[in-house]
Amino acid sequence: MISIEGLSVAFGGNTLFDNITYVINKRDRIALVGKNGAGKSTMLKIIAGLQAPTSGCVNMPKDLTVGYLPQQMNLTDTRTVMEEAEQAFAHIFELQARIERMNIELAERTDYESADYQELIERVSNANEQLALVGAANYQAEIEKTLIGLGFTRDDFARDTSEFSGGWRMRIELAKLLLQRPDVLLLDEPTNHLDIESIQWLESFLATRANAVVLVSHDRAFIDNVTNRTIEISLGRIYDYQVNYSRYVVLRQERLEQQRRAYENQQKQIQDTEAFIERFRYKATKSVQVQSRIKQLAKLERVEVDEVDTSHLNLKFPPAPRSGDYPIIAEGVGKSYGDHLVFADATFTIKRGEKVAFVGKNGEGKSTLVKCIMGEIPYTGTLKIGHNVKIGYFAQNQASLLDESITVFDTIDRVAVGDIRTKIRDILGAFMFGGEASDKKVKVLSGGERTRLAMIRLLLEPVNLLILDEPTNHLDMRTKDVLKQAIRDFNGTVIVVSHDREFLDGLVSKVYEFGGGRVREHLGGIYDFLESRKLDSLRELEQRAVSPATDKKSVTPKVEIASAVSEGSKLSFAEQKELARRLRKAEKEVADAEAAVADLETQIASLEEKLSTPEGAADTSLYEQHGRLKKQLDDAMWRWGEASEVLEHLQKQDK
Repeated sequence: MISIEGLSVAFGGNTLFDNITYVINKRDRIALVGKNGAGKSTMLKIIAGLQAPTSGCVNMPKDLTVGYLPQQMNLTDTRTVMEEAEQAFAHIFELQARIERMNIELAERTDYESADYQELIERVSNANEQLALVGAANYQAEIEKTLIGLGFTRDDFARDTSEFSGGWRMRIELAKLLLQRPDVLLLDEPTNHLDIESIQWLESFLATRANAVVLVSHDRAFIDNVTNRTIEISLGRIYDYQVNYSRYVVLRQERLEQQRRAYENQQKQIQDTEAFIERFRYKATKSVQVQSRIKQLAKLERVEVDEVDTSHLNLKFPPAPRSGDYPIIAEGVGKSYGDHLVFADATFTIKRGEKVAFVGKNGEGKSTLVKCIMGEIPYTGTLKIGHNVKIGYFAQNQASLLDESITVFDTIDRVAVGDIRTKIRDILGAFMFGGEASDKKVKVLSGGERTRLAMIRLLLEPVNLLILDEPTNHLDMRTKDVLKQAIRDFNGTVIVVSHDREFLDGLVSKVYEFGGGRVREHLGGIYDFLESRKLDSLRELEQRAVSPATDKKSVTPKVEIASAVSEGSKLSFAEQKELARRLRKAEKEVADAEAAVADLETQIASLEEKLSTPEGAADTSLYEQHGRLKKQLDDAMWRWGEASEVLEHLQKQDK
């Protein structure tokens, strides 16, 4: 579909891409990977037509549609959530308006026998067929499905977009892109503003309903679940692997090992040949062999080992001064904005040295509770900060607060005090801002580089309670791994607000879930929490099926303790029997859904064959039938996705 040919990009003498060529095919799901500053976002902008390369070109068919979601965008706030989402179907509204104008013209004219009047009737007929074909009847349902999948409630639909945070407004833009169903989706860090449940919904959508996808993401679990091809950008070149990220990591290492072995073997062969030539160069009896070996060396195609980017982050938090045994004790803490309850009666204790995660949908109070702990906003209840607790706080928007007009060095120089000022160059070098990079202006830094710079400021003073609000946004895989290890090695207490499952895995021993006005404590790691949460969700669905009229007001907002599900726990015979029954039912539902999808695809293919003939193209009923079948196929694909998720979860329980 899209052909990138001989693409080169240079900035101020530095080469970002050097003669890159590859093709994006229909149904490709491509992950662009590489370190921060390698050019991933630039590549997306060039494909989207927003930036011109230094040389080379991007070729695509004229009728190909491309949707692009950047990391940051300027949003307008003049509509409600529903009205903004409806902009994805502007073409439908334009078509309906054109039909309305033509119908008015038909009603007003009286020259019924004229050729012009007959032509107008033909145009109205064709426009109505086109309207049926694009599915005008069900766009409202598509909007609702997508907005709810991304975390909005029906109550949100009529609210002005200005009432929402930047993260939620980015979700609206993402919803509009998904609803447009472009031939190629370009997504730059789409998970940065999504909670865990919305990420899982987006994974399902991209895997089952999207066309070609090219994405940049540092959420390893997300790209593993979505992509089937990985393109690595490194030192101006690309390496194209037809596999997902986890498999790519293995294959990349194997490729480098094979190159090294081939290089070493060839070097030994060259040395032996050169030694033979040198030894017998002046012996007449060996002149034929010597000349033959010289020719062999001249013709030999030299093996090269790919240059590996060995720069890496050296990150270590300063030793934590000893604090009291309980850095944070919360008793009945609550926060409301007017009539809107964020959370109430939050009661918990965080011990010295614990590493915990705050998770939940956006807007449920994670960052709000952090602000309460920081003393930035008033709250009800009691919140005690322990003896000698020194807090280091990394805010979600920390990177965007940097002064863009000054250099990297000046950014740190302005906040450093005492002996630290003599070590600024060393600190910047440890964060991959060595040499000329320290003299770069902040405005030219990538999102990940800005996050690293903001992280340096956090390390200038020793603290014993780290509060990190979405610290991995914009960080590449290797930098995230380094940050994760640094937090593991940190001997103080840590609170991490994050939606990145891979980052939290093996890092935290306790999870606080925010939702429905409550703060629930789950013992165990992030995947223990996700397993228990899915079980809770299924149980709640079953309860609603039995008694649909549950009174939400009867639930008292309170902190609950939910122990992680033990891997070694055994099901009773009755439970095993019930699980087997549910597995059989889920397998049948998946099989039925697959059969329905296959049947509908066959019907649509047959119908499209008829529409390609002159007789079929003139039959308006076929267009209406085609529109109905496409809607049925969308619904069937949705049911298949839902059934597959349920089956996958039950299969995990059965292991």
